[in-house]
Formats: sequence, structure tokens, C-alpha cells
Amino acid sequence: MATGNCYEVFLSFRGLDTRKGFTDHLYTRLVDAGIHAFKDDNELRHGKKIGPDLLTAIKNSKILIPIISLNYGSSSWCLNELVQIMECQNSNIGHLVLPIFTKWEPTHVRHQIGSFWRCVSYA
Repeated sequence: MATGNCYEVFLSFRGLDTRKGFTDHLYTRLVDAGIHAFKDDNELRHGKKIGPDLLTAIKNSKILIPIISLNYGSSSWCLNELVQIMECQNSNIGHLVLPIFTKWEPTHVRHQIGSFWRCVSYA
């Protein structure tokens, strides 16, 4: 259970890619295991800034899981969440970041090639 944090796990994901599949299954398994997890179910408008509640959820979660799907990098919202996640990791206050790459070829991840890497290199 959560101890001093709002959530034990924060899931960052591109809804169009993984909401009705991988992300829902992962979230359900975490909750079934008694893990307090955050999954934003709101459809967020393109170009909107991350709200204070979402920032708080990121900052106050122990484990931050960006689910990097093929279109994750094309969403400015997802990239903004990823920036916040990396800032938390770099703050040295105990955040653990566990990225999950879905539907990627292992060589694309290993060599940082493909659409996601092009997006983050320009961000």
C-alpha cells in the first residue's frame, strides 16, 4: 500500500495506442495485487499543459512507468509527462523509473532509432 506517497505507481501512456489493451491490463493487475496505481482516464486535449493534480501524482509516486508505444513521442502531452518523470528521477529523492517499450523492435530501442527517438531528439 502507499506509504506517504499519493500513489505507488504512476502510468504514463498514449491513450490511443495502449489504453484499451496493455495499459488497462497492467493497471488491473497492479490494483488486484493491492498496489495503489495512477492511470489518467481522461481524454486530454491536444496541446494542454499538465495540470497540478497530474504533476502531484507524478511527483508523489514511488515508481514511474512510461509506457513507450509507437506514437508516444508524437504526443506533446506524453513528452511533457516524460520530462516531469525524468526530472523526478534526477532529483534523487527515490523515484524509480521503469520504461516499458510496446510494439518496438529490440534493435530500435537498443540503437535509439525510429519515430519515438526522432520525436524526443527534437523535443
